[in-house]
Amino acid sequence: MIRVGTCGFCEGHAKYYRDFDAIEVQQTFYRVLQEKTLERWRKEAPQGFTFALKAFQGVTHPPNSPTWRRSNVKPPREAGLLRPSGDVLHFWRLTLREAEILGARFILIQLPTSFKESEESFVNAEKFFAMIDRRDFEIAVELRGWSEKGIKRFVREFDVIDVTDPLVRIPLHSGETNYYRLHGRYENGKIVYRHAYSDGELEKVKERVLGWNRSESFVFFNNSNMCRDAKRFKELL
Repeated sequence: MIRVGTCGFCEGHAKYYRDFDAIEVQQTFYRVLQEKTLERWRKEAPQGFTFALKAFQGVTHPPNSPTWRRSNVKPPREAGLLRPSGDVLHFWRLTLREAEILGARFILIQLPTSFKESEESFVNAEKFFAMIDRRDFEIAVELRGWSEKGIKRFVREFDVIDVTDPLVRIPLHSGETNYYRLHGRYENGKIVYRHAYSDGELEKVKERVLGWNRSESFVFFNNSNMCRDAKRFKELL
């Protein structure tokens, strides 16, 4: 089974629910949302629709990250980078509560490039994952700037889904569910979100997703042309 969606609602909710069968909620990364908003989204979604929720940036991003400018929360000093601090654990509990209200299946932990491939990061992650409650949620982790060896060690040691771009590399976790994010193109190691995928690129994505599919795959587009590209990809499938 392969499900397709976008990172955030790319069109009106009612139309989105007709066009797609999954979404990665982005707003929860930038802001703490009202419970009534999440409840409304859950109730308006059709049966069988899948929600993935992006963990609040207080779990992943340090106070100097520019992403905090869009937040309705002031960044505490010990925020981000999976530090086993009271602040990070508090923000994880907020994320967990939002995921419960939304009825999400996945929680995405998207780590910044400042979360370096180092023993310090592994120690922080080890303490973080030992301390948190996962409930029944599947945890997907996107590591940026890491080697394949480091990623494989991380996702298998902490039993999480390895989030990849299928045009870049194969997933390295050992589970049956794959989780893909397509951000656009890459130039000099940086993501260029302003990108429309060519027919050839989408065919290659299809070939790899189908070839690497174990039990099920979720494909989320996060580029500037994500709504159209996601619909084109669904047609290809």
